[in-house]
Amino acid sequence: MTSTVFFADLRTGAKENLFHKIGRLMRQCGLEECIAPGDLVAVKVHFGERGNHSFIRPVFLRRVVEELQQCGALPFLTDSSTLYPGERKEAISALRCAIENGFAYATVNAPLIMLDGLRGHTAVEVPVAGELLKKVSIGAAIVEADALVAVSHFKCHELTGFGGALKNLGMGCAGREGKMLQHSTVGPTVSAKRCSSCGRCVTSCAHDAISFPAGTAWINEELCVGCAHCVTACPEKAINIRWDEAGDLVMKKMAEHALGAVAGKRSKSLFLNFITQVSPACDCYGYSDAPIVNDIGICASMDPVALDQACADLVNGARGNHETALQEGFEPGGDKFRGVYPMVNWEVQLEHGEKIGLGSRAYNLVKL
Repeated sequence: MTSTVFFADLRTGAKENLFHKIGRLMRQCGLEECIAPGDLVAVKVHFGERGNHSFIRPVFLRRVVEELQQCGALPFLTDSSTLYPGERKEAISALRCAIENGFAYATVNAPLIMLDGLRGHTAVEVPVAGELLKKVSIGAAIVEADALVAVSHFKCHELTGFGGALKNLGMGCAGREGKMLQHSTVGPTVSAKRCSSCGRCVTSCAHDAISFPAGTAWINEELCVGCAHCVTACPEKAINIRWDEAGDLVMKKMAEHALGAVAGKRSKSLFLNFITQVSPACDCYGYSDAPIVNDIGICASMDPVALDQACADLVNGARGNHETALQEGFEPGGDKFRGVYPMVNWEVQLEHGEKIGLGSRAYNLVKL
């Protein structure tokens, strides 16, 4: 089955600005048919880490909220707490970080609610027809909402090659137990030759899994949850994921958690991806590196698999930017995600999402 993905470039004028285009994208997807008056609508977004600036601008989320309110719905912005240390490890810090990043009520015209409660444990076990999992832990606010709009920043990611709608659903909507289950197979390894014993990996680990018993970093696999925050924290690139099997499992379990996030509301779910500031790493870090391609536009669909596939194709079809983290694949058509993370088979998340019935990789791109 071929799904429809709507695309809007970033060209604007006096008759139509980018906010108008966001509204038109949502309506083209059938917003008025899937959202009913009185619906409690979870708008899943990434609040961004302190120091990061590549997350979606809050003023764009206000337009999403306004479109939902025009349907008579009651939207709220939501995100989950993290496994790693930072500004979003529990609800108080996360909401404070969100407000500092501009996601305040005065800007977005909607309340902010942590989808997984005060400490990330407020979740519901949702049955899924997965290949690996038969139940997944999803944040209670997502499960209890009548409808779901996932607004995702499409960028590279060190574990999955890219992060889009599937990652926003699978990892972003999972409770703490679900996040740990997804990451549990990603055990990093340390190169003793490259390790400079600077200790940055120790301060980056929220689980006390790293120590220096013999002058070189050592990871306790019993304590490690596989969040991979130490991988990017290491300035010497001495810590790396063992990609023999773990990477594929992460993406498959992520797709199956995404299936749980939309359970019971497949016909009442809408997905938007912003292909802007395509950074080489996740928005979870306290910085944003230079974009590997120029800004491309915004895509929307009722099918998260088709949406991510279309966005990946658009990024790969663009010309890569030199003097960035991109090392190869600069030409249009080159694999930009492997150009940053050569060992990551990013197609797995799309293949598995299609296999378990989450969506279709075949799509028809309709430009507004």
